[in-house]
Amino acid sequence: MSGESVYPRPIFRIVGDGGLQVEYGEGIAEEVNRKVCSVYQMAKKNLPEGVIELIPAYRSLLIVYDPCRTDPVKLEAIFMDMGQALSEDPRLPFKTVEIPVCYGDEFGPDLGFVAGHNGLDADEVIALHAAPEYPIYMIGFSPGFPYLGGLPAKLHTPRLKTPRTTVSEGSVGIANDQTGIYTVTGPGGWQLIGRTPLKLFRPESPEPFLFQAGDRIRFKPISKTEFLHLKEQRP
Repeated sequence: MSGESVYPRPIFRIVGDGGLQVEYGEGIAEEVNRKVCSVYQMAKKNLPEGVIELIPAYRSLLIVYDPCRTDPVKLEAIFMDMGQALSEDPRLPFKTVEIPVCYGDEFGPDLGFVAGHNGLDADEVIALHAAPEYPIYMIGFSPGFPYLGGLPAKLHTPRLKTPRTTVSEGSVGIANDQTGIYTVTGPGGWQLIGRTPLKLFRPESPEPFLFQAGDRIRFKPISKTEFLHLKEQRP
């Protein structure tokens, strides 16, 4: 990950007639993303007048607003104040979510490739992948898909040259220097190393996702028997 630091002052950019983007730093770096997610969480708890939606990304926050109720000048002042309130310690309390994963075999068909690419065996890949506590940099691509930072350098592996047309929900993959989880079934080009039995996207629920940007994920290796049992037990 890049070692770039947070900007001394965020950069505000107009996005169409109902959007304002706030950029907090350069590149993909945990320090920058922590600032983004902390401001996001603070704003969500007390949504400013006229704000419709907040969309956090690696280094920026998109503020979608109703131009009949507010304007970029007002929003810039509000979000500058929020950023300054977090300047001494830009961290709000986020939760850590444990995700059980059955690695390899039919659940992780690319585990062998990841191992071979990095000069490791399968057990070493599993141990390395399950060791960190990964920060969720952003949610995107599909509903609830978490882009995670902190993947050990020994596991960096390029994505597939030709994406799969179908990847099962719960699949855990690696693409270059990131890892993530497919929350719904669909196409995808990441190297698949395992799968979780948890249902990660519940559109019928008031809280459809188990996690959000700024939270952290820790993977727990489980056996195939445990996988099947947990899948049977889920609502």
